[in-house]
Amino acid sequence: MTANTKEKIQTVIITGLSGSGKSTALRAFEDLGFFGVDNLPVELLPAFLEIKSKHIQNNMPLRLALVMDVREEGFIKSHREVFQQVKKEGYHLEILFLEATDEILVSRFSQTRRPHPLAPKMPLLDALKLERQLLAEVKEVADVVIDTSNLNVHQLRREIKERFGPRHDLSSLLVHIISFGFKYGVPPEAHLLFDVRFLPNPYFEPSLRPHSGLEPMVRDYVINQDETKQFLALSEQYLRFLIPQYEREGKTYLVVAIGCTGGRHRSVAIAQEIGLMVKEWGWETIVSHRDLEKEA
Repeated sequence: MTANTKEKIQTVIITGLSGSGKSTALRAFEDLGFFGVDNLPVELLPAFLEIKSKHIQNNMPLRLALVMDVREEGFIKSHREVFQQVKKEGYHLEILFLEATDEILVSRFSQTRRPHPLAPKMPLLDALKLERQLLAEVKEVADVVIDTSNLNVHQLRREIKERFGPRHDLSSLLVHIISFGFKYGVPPEAHLLFDVRFLPNPYFEPSLRPHSGLEPMVRDYVINQDETKQFLALSEQYLRFLIPQYEREGKTYLVVAIGCTGGRHRSVAIAQEIGLMVKEWGWETIVSHRDLEKEA
């Protein structure tokens, strides 16, 4: 099997805290056409990829989504070595890490009445604390981190579709531009963060307040400010330099977060502009607006 064939196998490892939504994420991947497996022992990953590679037909990409977590005893011990091995062999591997707050996780376990994998040996909060410690290294090397605390099932499925659905060139870095509102918290998955709260705020213009940065009247108000023009010019220089550096380091997924106060006007308009800019440079790009619907 050639290295080029291996690169056509898109493998996403779904991991993270128990109760964070890994099963929901797996179903979302399956809806996107991924072949899904729950709780695959990490030591079997190289052999599994070798077997699946034999089913590639007409040089078409193969998409795999595999859930791995603390339920499998060997995962914590062997994940680093195994992941490095498959990457060295030429496979395209991405790690998706899901998390949530203790308060939310306790509520979810209470509703489902399912025991935590570590809970039979200790109280639930202690189990969650231990699991965070065990998975800290995995989270550190994850390509994508999603906090599902404020996401329902449908929102998480939409997140998966937005982030992983559009991939075309697996050999290229995917740049994800996210607009958000600081009042709702900074996206934990952000690699680069731009604060655009210094720009004039359309919220204080009565005719613009009900609209969003996706609409021409708000977009024009934001983009035509002198401060915005200077900011975009500087951002272009900054990103033109940084994005290739991240790809050179082997990163496959880069999150650029752009925040204003509510995540409805300025950050949305700027995210759209930067998304178009990065796409014109030839990078695979997606743009999403996390908090667009939260503030009327």
